[in-house]
Order: sequence, then structure tokens, then C-alpha cells
Amino acid sequence: MTAHRIAYVLEYFPKLSETFVASEIAELRRRGTEILILSLQDPPDQLRHDFVVNHKLDELTVYAPKEFLPPLRKFGPQLIHAHFATDPTKVARTLAAAIGVPFTFTAHGYDIYEGPPADFAERAASAAAVVTVSETNARYIAQSFGVPREHLCVIPCGVDMTCFTPVDRETGSSALPAPQEPGTILCVARHDPMKNLGLLLEACATLRARGVKFRCVMIGDGPAHEELIGIRARLRLEPLVEMVGATKQATVIEWLRRASVAVLSSHREGMPLSLMEAGACELPVVATRVGGIPELVEDGVTGLLTPPSDAAALADALQRLLADPALRTTMGQAARRRIAANFSLPAQVDSLQALWSRVLAAHRRDRTMA
Repeated sequence: MTAHRIAYVLEYFPKLSETFVASEIAELRRRGTEILILSLQDPPDQLRHDFVVNHKLDELTVYAPKEFLPPLRKFGPQLIHAHFATDPTKVARTLAAAIGVPFTFTAHGYDIYEGPPADFAERAASAAAVVTVSETNARYIAQSFGVPREHLCVIPCGVDMTCFTPVDRETGSSALPAPQEPGTILCVARHDPMKNLGLLLEACATLRARGVKFRCVMIGDGPAHEELIGIRARLRLEPLVEMVGATKQATVIEWLRRASVAVLSSHREGMPLSLMEAGACELPVVATRVGGIPELVEDGVTGLLTPPSDAAALADALQRLLADPALRTTMGQAARRRIAANFSLPAQVDSLQALWSRVLAAHRRDRTMA
């Protein structure tokens, strides 16, 4: 039984830093699925990614939580899906019970490790299935919350390989100048304590002390932004580290095409989409060996992994790639092949739709037997 009408419950929509949600919904729309989006809060960003505007996703969104039930009943979803185990799942659970349909949710990272709901196990048991983005997450959820492994479905987020390419498919080139020395280190990440971006700044200070020529561009914003500006000033890195803030997807893609290496210094992760996007653009990555990152980055083949909280090791890996253009090319090409084979957006949505078909079939059997 195919899911043709899905209601989504989200904390914010749209949100610049959560392109994985909007991309998933846009791909479902491309396949003819009817969507209703219930956003618990107004969107935090004025900017909109082009694909959000082009697919008119704003027009599918209701922003009044106290008034969710009337438009939800009118829409008549077959299933409700939430992203993150926090308030969106709490609301999805209540709404699903009210209209008599199953619900599922995707648990990502902070909602598992940093601030999981106290009743995570109860929410998981009420759901028809729990999706998470890495095997590491699935093991942790099973061990920490007692959720049966068979109730968990690992579906990583996916990348649109037609958008994230090493060069523009229409012009055959990047709109930004080709990479030049010094090499550009690119970090695309929300400025959140979980991303541990102070470690990246420490690594940059180490590179400067070694005489390595480089520049670092940090794309993103968030609660740790002012703190990171302070660390950059304390380390006197302003001439070398540029913080460009949050930006639209098209600009991110151009920076990925221009950079020499992508980096992520997190101390906790689920399955970072930013590293998938870098690999799709044939950009090798340096990242800490945490969460689902080792499932994504093949150490020594598509990038280099380093121990968490080790600034010197992070600097070593960055220096190695900056100094070896041939290695960067080989790793970048391998990265795109790996992303295409394992982390494409169509494959992700195929898996979601297959899961929802099983959920709806089981729900139909249960109702028939009741």
C-alpha cells in the first residue's frame, strides 16, 4: 500500500540549516506525493533556498499549532511523520491518535545524545517505526532507551546528485574562481556546541604556527556564533578565517566547488549531510571519528578521520591534504562515487516510501482484525 498523502510535523519550516528535511519533502512532491507541513514555530530565517521556493513548500505549511487538527482532518493523511524525537514527535503522536492514523519519526543527533526526551522509549513504542540516520545511532537508541532493534530503520539522509556536482552541469564550470593557493578549508556547519568548531579554530592556529598557507571559510550560524567570533579574535585568526554566516544552498555549492578540503570537527554527530554534499562535489573531507561519520567517510579513501578533541591531529590531516593536490583529486573522485552509491536522495526516499508502505499495510491488517 503506497503512501500518497503524508503530513509532516516539524519544529521550524523552512530552516536554512536543515536542508535534509526540505529536500526529502521536495523529492516526495516530485514523485506525486501530497504533503501537508505542520510547523510548530515560525521559520527562523528570512532567506529561502531556491528549491523551497520553486516547489512552493511554504504554501503547504500551517503555522498555528492550536489549529492543526482542522486542516489535518481536511487533508486526510494516511500517515504522519516527524523529524527529531523532541516536540515534533510529541505533537505527531497526539495528532495521529486523534485522527486514527500511524506515525513515524526520524531521530537524528542532538535529540538522541544531547537532549533526548525523557519518554523517548514510550514515544518510540507508540510509533509505527523509528527512523534514524546511522547504524551508530541505532545501536545507541537500542542500548540506551531499550527500543527493539527491529523497530528501528536506518535510512541516512540523501544528497541530490544533480545539484551537488563538481562543476555546473549547464556551463561546465564553477561560477567562482578555480581554487588557488593558498588552499581553502571549508566548514559548512551550524554554529552549535555539538559541532565543536572551536577545535577547528585551534587547528587553524596550529597550521599558521607551522607556516602552512591556507584560508578557512566557515558557513553557518547558531547559538555559538558569538563565542566562535571571540575565539577567532583571541587566536588572532581574523585574516585567515572568514565567517560568512548562513547562506542559500546555491552559494554553498559554489563554495564547495571552489574549496580544497571540507572539514567537520564535531564531538557528536548523527550522519552529517554537509559531508555528503562535499563528497558529491568531489571534495575530500577531514572529520572527527564520531557518530555515523565513519559510516560515511572511508578513512584514507574518501577523506581522513581524526580523534575527537585533538586539534593537532586535525591540523595534521588538513595539512596533508592541502599539500597534496593529487591525493585531493583521488579522494574527491572516490568520495563522489561513494555518495552516489550509498547516500543519494532518490535512494533515501525509496527507503522511506518502502517503510511507509509496510507501516500502512500493517495498519490496515490491524484494523481489519480489530
